[in-house]
Amino acid sequence: MRLVIALGGNALLRRGEAMTADNQRDNVRVACQQIAKVAPGNELVIAHGNGPQVGLLALQGNAYDAANPYPLDVLGAETEGMIGYMIEQELGNLLPFEVPFATLLTQVEVDSADPAFKKPSKPIGPVYTKAEAERLAAEKGWNIAPDGDKFRRVVASPRPQRIFEIRPIKWLLEKGSVVICAGGGGIPTMYDGNQLRGVEAVIDKDLCSALLAEQLNADLLVIATDVDAAYLDWGKPTQKSIAKAHPDEIEKLGFAAGSMGPKVQAACEFARNTGNSAVIGSLENIEAIVQGTSGTRVTVDCNGVVYR
Repeated sequence: MRLVIALGGNALLRRGEAMTADNQRDNVRVACQQIAKVAPGNELVIAHGNGPQVGLLALQGNAYDAANPYPLDVLGAETEGMIGYMIEQELGNLLPFEVPFATLLTQVEVDSADPAFKKPSKPIGPVYTKAEAERLAAEKGWNIAPDGDKFRRVVASPRPQRIFEIRPIKWLLEKGSVVICAGGGGIPTMYDGNQLRGVEAVIDKDLCSALLAEQLNADLLVIATDVDAAYLDWGKPTQKSIAKAHPDEIEKLGFAAGSMGPKVQAACEFARNTGNSAVIGSLENIEAIVQGTSGTRVTVDCNGVVYR
């Protein structure tokens, strides 16, 4: 199979965990141990989130008073290199030496008229208490929003329109390479006349991964996050794990815009547009997800919603 595996930024740096290189590498290693199990006989494309990582780089940049901080598109490019390097190294240590790897800086076009620019919603950076978030918002002019029982900075998250590097990604797959691309939803860009430029935004990783998987004719889209499935009534005594669902039916259930919502939307779009399946599940369960025994499978072959 041709697999597109999208690793969540919060799965690579877990909630409340110190944002150190060692912690990130430990989590990347867990992901790679799972990915290595499904590599034999399959074509692999790995995308990843970067919300915590790009937020940390933004904080570090704000601490430097001698110059304006780097914009989010540049920070996105930095995180693609940083996380791609770790994935290449950790997965390369597990797969045969002959398996080639490539990490591609991936530019993704967005629309300047996208309404997301007027309503920032994409969480980046660490979680804060309400008091901390309000202080930082006042000091730095940030938009903040709830994230569970905490708060995070939010920025514009326009929809991905076009992946500029889709042709070299296909060429690399044809040569048997494991491709790491579209990190953090890709580097947000738009045309100013006939000139392409970066944009101060963060594209949703899951929506970009769905577009990537569709354009690559992937057999399966795996959306790996820090929970084992999508749940109805998450966090309530009535919560139920969803085993599989038709895209039309799971969309009716309603999921949080800042967390599970985009994952469900991405899974639905991929399933509808291709007729293939997308699965949402835990990073530690990637092998079981590919085998069909874990996660929430979104497929047009299912009638309604099936709970575990």
